[in-house]
Amino acid sequence: MKSKSVFIIIFIIAVLVLVKILFLSPKTENKPTQKGGGAKPPSSVLVYIANKENIDNKIFATGTLQANEKIELRPEISGKLVAIYFKEGTRVQKGALLAKIYDSDLQAQLKRLVYQKKLAKEKSDRLKSLLDIQGVSVQEYDEGITQIKLVDADIEYVKAQIAKTEIHAPFSGLIGLRQVSQGAYVTPSSVIATIQETNRLKIDFPLPEKNINYVKLGDKVQFKLDNADTYYTAVIYAMEPKVDEQTRDFQIRAICETNSPTILPGSFARVSINPSKEQTAIMIPTEAIIPELKGKKVFVVKEGIATSTPVTTGFRNDRKIEVIEGLTVGDTIVVTGIMSLRPNDKVSIKEVLNN
Repeated sequence: MKSKSVFIIIFIIAVLVLVKILFLSPKTENKPTQKGGGAKPPSSVLVYIANKENIDNKIFATGTLQANEKIELRPEISGKLVAIYFKEGTRVQKGALLAKIYDSDLQAQLKRLVYQKKLAKEKSDRLKSLLDIQGVSVQEYDEGITQIKLVDADIEYVKAQIAKTEIHAPFSGLIGLRQVSQGAYVTPSSVIATIQETNRLKIDFPLPEKNINYVKLGDKVQFKLDNADTYYTAVIYAMEPKVDEQTRDFQIRAICETNSPTILPGSFARVSINPSKEQTAIMIPTEAIIPELKGKKVFVVKEGIATSTPVTTGFRNDRKIEVIEGLTVGDTIVVTGIMSLRPNDKVSIKEVLNN
């Protein structure tokens, strides 16, 4: 009985040893080659030789349309608005009479002054006849002449006041909505309506200071509105002579000649510019760029070794991206297999893509 128990114990121990050997022992056949047992083979990669290319670098911006001329029509003096001669939303010509303020009192003053001038003139004529026969002194005659001049000055003043009771269109344009009614008492702070020159529109838009050398006066720009797919043309005619210290942008103003009723001041415009100055830049395939937490990098091959190089990028199109800093013409850039590469890995060049 005792020998039987010993046999069972030995059998169990043998089974446990066999399980450990077969299933629990570490496998050695897949271990990486130890140092000195063989080096990692070079990675086979495709590369691109950095060089400068002409780029079609359109500049895009957003801007706002503005009327070439725009003012609020306000009276110069206070008074009762006795007449309105315009219809809302219609076009008026420069100089057209748009509104009239009560001026009967001023007209009465003018009439009175005209009579005073007539009397002063008759008196001056009599004094002149008497002066010829030495019936009056030269001083008395001069006083008569001075009286005429004083009345003339008063007449000019009253006429100027009467002119202020009339509101004329300062330029040809489109009248907006009327803000007051006939019969209302208005003051110089009262807005009667607005008038805008809409057949010539200005477009104001900002550009980054890095583009300051690529635009000039006279350049044409294209723009479109969100409410239409039509592109319109405008011409740059003015630029702000300084860069904004906060945004680092400079302001540009272009003018568009148009009679389209769909283009209205205040509209949002998407602007595109073809730079007048041809641009060249180092362009590399976009797949060569590796994003990092602090920027971007590429792998540059030098003597068969992949070196990690930080870069600053700029303009990009559907296939390539501009490298502003970090590369020089002639650098060999790894394009494929970059995610498995580590700095200072050996590489073998399989193909140069731009040869």
